[in-house]
Amino acid sequence: MRNTWIVAGGISAFVAVAAGAFGAHALRERLSLEERVVFETAARYQMYHALALLAVGIMSGIRPCRWLKFAGAAFFAGTVVFSGSLYALSLTGVRGWGAVTPFGGLGFLVGWACLAIGGTSRIRDGG
Repeated sequence: MRNTWIVAGGISAFVAVAAGAFGAHALRERLSLEERVVFETAARYQMYHALALLAVGIMSGIRPCRWLKFAGAAFFAGTVVFSGSLYALSLTGVRGWGAVTPFGGLGFLVGWACLAIGGTSRIRDGG
């Protein structure tokens, strides 16, 4: 499972950098300031959680446990829902996407809690 989270983290970081550059350059004239701020927030949180996925992958190699599996899944789902909904909101202007965003934030919170538990777990269960 370790390699899965490392690959997912690397791909997510790549997409976050590309989205950040796209937002800063290609969307500068197309989006309002408010929409650009939302897009930038999506890219920033995607990068934070790409790094979290890398940490999960590394920790899984050192101390595999099911809590780290849960953390990786929660970070991945949280990124798709949180950042995805903010990208969609900023690009489409459809305000309904904003109602989805908190569910992604909840995924991030679950991921961080699972990472903390996994980091302190004394039980190695093979991940």
